[in-house]
Amino acid sequence: MPGYELWGDNEKKHLNDVIESGILMRYNFESLRNNHWKAKEFEQAIQKRMKVEHVQLTSSGTTALLTALNAAGIGAGDEVILPTFTFVASFEAVLSVGAIPILVDIDDTLTLDPKSVEQAITPRTKVIMPVHMCGAMADLTALKEIAKKHNILLIEDACQSFGATYKGKYLGTIGDLGCFSFDFVKTVTCGEGGAVLTNNKKYYIHTDQYTDHGHDHIGNNRGAENHPNLGLNYRISELHAAVGLAQFERLDEILSIQRENKKILKNALKEIEGVSFRKILDEEGDNASFFSIFLTTEELARKASLALSAKGIGNAYWFDNNWHYIKKWDHLKLVKTLAPLYKEHKELLPNYASADYSKSDAVISRTVTIPISLLWTHEEVQKKSNIIKEVLSEILNK
Repeated sequence: MPGYELWGDNEKKHLNDVIESGILMRYNFESLRNNHWKAKEFEQAIQKRMKVEHVQLTSSGTTALLTALNAAGIGAGDEVILPTFTFVASFEAVLSVGAIPILVDIDDTLTLDPKSVEQAITPRTKVIMPVHMCGAMADLTALKEIAKKHNILLIEDACQSFGATYKGKYLGTIGDLGCFSFDFVKTVTCGEGGAVLTNNKKYYIHTDQYTDHGHDHIGNNRGAENHPNLGLNYRISELHAAVGLAQFERLDEILSIQRENKKILKNALKEIEGVSFRKILDEEGDNASFFSIFLTTEELARKASLALSAKGIGNAYWFDNNWHYIKKWDHLKLVKTLAPLYKEHKELLPNYASADYSKSDAVISRTVTIPISLLWTHEEVQKKSNIIKEVLSEILNK
């Protein structure tokens, strides 16, 4: 996700505002900061654009997930349903609050399969966590119905889909809480950063407190503030927020370039027999940071991935990826932690190593994904689309 590819004078201006004031912390120091409040400004900008009541910036997407879970009171022994295809931070966050990651299958949306979610619900289930992978959405209509039916929370991991929408609403604003990442390779970057969004005032107060050691942020004397609850330091700095604010001001430009480039690639492959496309439930809402295709077999997908790489076309074959798919998560399967888990916690974990994820395997093993760059010229996109078409046609016609 190439937000970092666009960098210019606006980012430098916002950074210089902070550097010239010398105040790098987002709280207090009112008289010294020359009225620069980059974190507040960024939060307000997201809030206004995405029409959400509350936004809390964090130090990363991972800490956003941890903050959301804590804000909602998710902890010891609670089950959180999430997909087999995600980034490792999703299940790391669940484990870190003492909860139980329940991994369920995906479908051709490359996100949670609602039928698999329904089958996985138990009396311990407290959260469904759809992960909007590669810029596009899970079936939030079905998942919201399931969550409502069972009186459980919907927490959106929208870290890979900033700016994407579903039926006119921004991903991250549809569930009870939503989480974003602004790390170096996200749609919009802070260098490092994240955010939690919610329309629930209680959850927002919890996020505001939890990310700053439990401070209630009442008054203007930090030393006199109360601590209603325990918290941690998940604050974003003014420097990181300044970069994110500048990048956010370019969101329309970023999305427009991605969508146009993806459209060209997709149009080039429409007529190739044996190639199908990821199911996008709201095409207009796709943020278009990735272009995912399905081949008919695992063997063909592997060949396509290798052949594209040999021709200089960057791509991801997720089935063999260490970060994003259950197949290579040996540290989870073997529960490798630096500090031991409580015996009771460990005993509640499923046997991830022996679980049947064949339905997910059948999808991911046939998937090849091409990242969309903001820096491609029109001529470069056309050239790449022709190369991809030639490579796939040759493989499929052998």
